Amino acid sequence: MLKIFTTQLSGQFQRIQSQEEFSIEDGGRLLAQGCAGDGTIYIHGFGELSGIVAEAVDSLEPFPNAKPLFEEKGSMASVLPADRVLIFTRFASDEEAVKLAEALQKDGIPVVAVSAVDGENKLAAAAEIHIDSKLKKPMIPAEDGSRYGFPAIMTGLYVYYALRFTVEEILSEYREEI
Repeated sequence: MLKIFTTQLSGQFQRIQSQEEFSIEDGGRLLAQGCAGDGTIYIHGFGELSGIVAEAVDSLEPFPNAKPLFEEKGSMASVLPADRVLIFTRFASDEEAVKLAEALQKDGIPVVAVSAVDGENKLAAAAEIHIDSKLKKPMIPAEDGSRYGFPAIMTGLYVYYALRFTVEEILSEYREEI
């Protein structure tokens, strides 16, 4: 089973890398603009993808200028137009994520969203940049025809790191020019 999962997961990462390369570059550029200025990169993950916030803020290598979008008490941070917001959710049809992205865009806050496109891509319409995580269904087929193994956090972290590396590369080039 582990070999099947590993093969499927590797293929998933390769699809994201090859098909979302330009969106990742655009998203990284948008986030880097916030970092290079006086902005903060606010990050929020819905459901299990909230783990990405901990990685971005509390890891040994945190995302530049990153903070959680929601404070411990559940209240949203005071986000300014110089800031950027990075949202992770399972599917692009997630109404809560769409509402959040629409509210932020209405306030002039640029949003980068990461989710799997599962039909109507409402989140892409609400965000400035959308990156498709490509994970629409569980990866491993069971003997009864069902499927299991839905690693949303792993695909989300893959995109997170792709964005982080892109931002760091852009900021490094920016610092060299100064």
